[in-house]
Amino acid sequence: MSKTISAGRTPKIKINTISGDLSLVGWEGDDILLKADEEVLTIDQTGDDIQITCEDDLSMRVPKGAGIIINNISGDASIRGVLGGIELKEISGDLSVRDVNTIAVDTVHADFSLRGAKGSLSIRKANGDVSIRDVEGSVALDSISDDLALRDVRGNVTANVGEDVVLYLNPQPGNAYAVNAGDDILLVMPPKANAMLTLSADEIDIDWEGVENDGDATSRVITLGDGSAVVTLSAGGDIRISDRSDAGDSAEDFGNFAGMGMDWSGFGERISRRVEQIASRAQRKADVALRRAEQTARDAERKSRRGAKAVLSVGRWNWDISPKGVPMPSKPQASDEERIAILKMLQEKKITAEQAEKLLAALEGGS
Repeated sequence: MSKTISAGRTPKIKINTISGDLSLVGWEGDDILLKADEEVLTIDQTGDDIQITCEDDLSMRVPKGAGIIINNISGDASIRGVLGGIELKEISGDLSVRDVNTIAVDTVHADFSLRGAKGSLSIRKANGDVSIRDVEGSVALDSISDDLALRDVRGNVTANVGEDVVLYLNPQPGNAYAVNAGDDILLVMPPKANAMLTLSADEIDIDWEGVENDGDATSRVITLGDGSAVVTLSAGGDIRISDRSDAGDSAEDFGNFAGMGMDWSGFGERISRRVEQIASRAQRKADVALRRAEQTARDAERKSRRGAKAVLSVGRWNWDISPKGVPMPSKPQASDEERIAILKMLQEKKITAEQAEKLLAALEGGS
């Protein structure tokens, strides 16, 4: 179903709950276009104030100047070209954001990627990897559980990160950059950067012309140029500072960040597509297994009534259903991939707990 609402160029849109995935794109014009199943979509409009609830996936096109408040998204979300300001309380899946103004996120339970923000970004908590690039304003990241990749931020930066951090910065006079990491930090800056660096780590490696390394130092204060920007880095592992733009290419300890040139566009979408493919494949396998298991049960019951000894071959199973009770081979177990996909579908309320039990039982050879 498609529904069009006229609400002016700067509507205030509050999305209470999305039980599935959200696609939100800003476009020219005064109309809001919504695509979802009619029976799962609720809309309440008073002038330019719009409230929306959807019990499944929702696709939206809104005026570029719309202001957006979102309470909860159960699936993944993609947001593009919305310049009126965005507030998001909680999202269970991946969040991918492009070409917005200011965005504030309370909690994202999976991965987050942002490319292009004219305003500032704040995240209270992210439970996955975070990738940020091209932000005009400031970035404040209170708690990131996994890795952080950040590049081309013109404002101040504060970040607390559980694992590795890779920063490509051009420090601006008067700005402050403060990053705490549980593991390693790689900081890459232009050769003529002006910054005062305060560093604390297990090991500090300075790959910078005119600056000597001190292999035994676990804390250092270094002034580059006029020191007009303040950079404070603290790492549970090592810190490396470099003026070479390709420094990340040889950073073997930086996992997924090494060699990627920090171009993480499409990062969230790739993960989302992979999860969808796994879930879809597992669903198909489970459907087939469930049908086979049900048929097997019917065949077993019929043959046992006849008292005949028979061996049924169903997929990967060979079952001896002799009434004498000859021991059966051990039942195969569902793969981790199949289990994760079924649990994800249960979490997203795409299946019930009873259906999940049946799917797992079918995959493991149950009837």
